Amino acid sequence: MITSLLTRHFGFDQLRPGQEAVISRLLAGKSAAAIFPTGAGKSLCYQLPALALPHLTLVISPLLALMHDQLAFLQRKGIAAATLDSSQTPEESRRVMQQASDGQLKILMISVERLKNERFRRFIAQVPLSLLVVDEAHCISEWGHNFRPDYLKLPDHRRDLAIPQVLLLTATATPAVMADMQAKFAIEAEDLVVTGFYRPNLDLAVIPLAGSARDGWLRDELRRDPAAPTIVYVTLQQSAQQCADQLQAIGIRACAYHAGLEPALRSQIQHDFMAGRLDCIVATIAFGMGIDKADIRRVIHYDLPKSIENYSQEIGRAGRDGLPSRCMVLASRAQLPVLENFVYGDTPDREAILSLLQILQQSGAEWEFGLLRLSNETNIRQLPLKTLLVYLEMAGIIAPAYSYFAEYRFKFVLEKREILARFNPDRRQFLEQLFACAPQARSWCTMDFDALWQGYQGERQRAAAALDYLQQQGWIELESKQMTEVYRVVRQHIDPAALAEELHGLFEKKEQSELARLQALLGFFTSTRCLSHELARYFADEEAPERCGHCSVCRGEIAVLPPLPSPGLLNEHGLRAWCDPLIALCHQRHPRILTRFLCGIATPLTTRIKARNLAGFGQLAAHPFAEVLAAVSAIYPADA
Repeated sequence: MITSLLTRHFGFDQLRPGQEAVISRLLAGKSAAAIFPTGAGKSLCYQLPALALPHLTLVISPLLALMHDQLAFLQRKGIAAATLDSSQTPEESRRVMQQASDGQLKILMISVERLKNERFRRFIAQVPLSLLVVDEAHCISEWGHNFRPDYLKLPDHRRDLAIPQVLLLTATATPAVMADMQAKFAIEAEDLVVTGFYRPNLDLAVIPLAGSARDGWLRDELRRDPAAPTIVYVTLQQSAQQCADQLQAIGIRACAYHAGLEPALRSQIQHDFMAGRLDCIVATIAFGMGIDKADIRRVIHYDLPKSIENYSQEIGRAGRDGLPSRCMVLASRAQLPVLENFVYGDTPDREAILSLLQILQQSGAEWEFGLLRLSNETNIRQLPLKTLLVYLEMAGIIAPAYSYFAEYRFKFVLEKREILARFNPDRRQFLEQLFACAPQARSWCTMDFDALWQGYQGERQRAAAALDYLQQQGWIELESKQMTEVYRVVRQHIDPAALAEELHGLFEKKEQSELARLQALLGFFTSTRCLSHELARYFADEEAPERCGHCSVCRGEIAVLPPLPSPGLLNEHGLRAWCDPLIALCHQRHPRILTRFLCGIATPLTTRIKARNLAGFGQLAAHPFAEVLAAVSAIYPADA
C-alpha cells in the first residue's frame, strides 16, 4: 500500500533508508523522531503516513512561508491539505475548519501559537486526530538553539487532545537536545532515527576577512559566476539592503529579503528566486526555511551565523541536486559583539524578575494578564517572559488555566432577525441577550461579556461558542484580539527575593550556554581538523570521513582570525553625556539597563520611552557587552 501511495502521489519508486525507518515505525502505531540534515526529505516522513492513517494529521510548523511552501507542494500532489494562519480571511479560515470537521482533510498545518487560541482549541478537540507532527522540534529544548517556550507545552496539548502518535522532525539536534526531545515526548531510543550529516558535494570554506574587505570580496565572487543561484546570509536587515544594492549596481540580479519587508513582497522575491528570475538573495536567517530549490550553487555567510546549528541548516540549502556547491564564511571576530548582544538582550534583570513575582503575589487565586502589557510593566522582553512563566509552571507555583480574547467583535452577514429565526426559542432567547450586549458602531458590534453576565447571567464560554458557531455558518464575520492569559496560582506563599535569585540564576546559566555556543562556533571555524568531519561529529554522526578533501582545512587553509579590535571606550564625561538623558527619562540607573541602551539592545522600557531617539542609543554596539558593562558599572554602581 505504501509503495503504491508513494508512486501515485510523489512519483518515487522507493524511500531513502532513513525515511523508510521512520515511516515503518509510524505505520506500526509507534511514535518516532527523525534527525535528518536539511534537504534529506524529512517532510515525506509525515506526508506519506498521513495518507494511510485514518484521521487528520496535525502539523506544527514554525514559519508562515514554510507552511505555504509545503501546502503548495501537497496540493500539486493531489493531497487534501490546508493551513490555518494569520494571513487568511475569516471566510477562508471558516472553510478550512469546516473541511477538517467534515473529514475532508488529511493534513492541517498550524503555528504553535494557534494552540493558545481558545476558539481553535475548542474546535480541534472535536476533530479526530491520528498524528501530531512537530517540525523544528529542537525548539522544545531550552538548551538547543531557537528555544521557543510555547513548544514546551506541546506534550500537554498532545495529551489533552488524545493524539495517539507523535513525530518529531529536526535537522539540528545535538546529542543533548535529542535526549531532551525524547524525554519530553516519551519516545523510545530505538525510535530515534538519525541519518548521516556528511554531504560529499559541499565544499566548506572559512575565509578570514576584516569587515571592511567583505564588500569587495563579495562583488568579485559574484562577478566570477553571476548567474549561479546564490544565498548571501547577513545578520541585520540594514546589511541585507546595503549588500543587495551594491550587487545590483554591478549588474547582479540580487534582492534583499528580511522581516522588515511586506509579506506580499517577501513572497514575490521568493517566487522570483525559485523561478530563476533572481540569481542572488541577500537574506537574514528568516529566508530558506522550507525552500526546496535544488540548484543553489553558493551559500555565503557575509556575517557569522548565530551557531553551528544555524550554519548547518543554512548551508544545507546548497546543492540538493547532488552537484558540487560552495559554502563560504567571511569570518571575523569583529562580528561577535552583535551576536553576543542578542544573547545579553534576552537575560532579564534580577529586579525585573522580582517585580514580576510581586505582581503575581498581588493577583490572588487567579492571575490574569496580557503578555504585552506585562512585558512593559516588568521591562522583560516577551520571549524571556514566556520562558519565566514556563519556569514558574515547572516549579509548581502557577498552572495555566485558560486563555481568551479580551475583545470579540462581529458584523452581521445575514440580517439579525434572519439568524434568530433559525433557532428554537431557548437558543433564540440567549442570542437575543447576546446581541443586546453587543453595541453596534457603524457595522461592527463589540461584545460586552460583563453586561451579558450581569444582565442575564450569560456565561462567557457559551457566548464565545455561540459566536464561533455563527461564524462557522457564515452568518457573521468574527474578529478576536487582545489575547489574555489566565493562570491558577497554585502556591501563593513564596519568598519573592529568594525565588527571583533562583530564576535569575537559570537565565544566567542559559546566557553562559548561549555565549559558549558562540565560542564553539569560533572554535569550529578555526579548527585544524577537517570541517566536514567536525560538523558531522557535532551532530553525533561518527561516519563522516576523517578528511573530506573538499574543505579549506583539507586544502591546508586553516583559518586564523585577527584578534577583536578593542577601540577605547569614551571617558566618564562622554559616557555620562550619553546615559544621563536616559536616566532622566526612565528614572533607572541600573548598569545593565544603561549598557543595553549603549549597545543598541531594545527593551520594553527603552521602546516605550522612544530611547532610540537619544544620541547614546547603539553608540557602542560594536564593543563587547562585558567591557561596556564594566565601564558603566564603575560610573553607576548597581547598589548605589
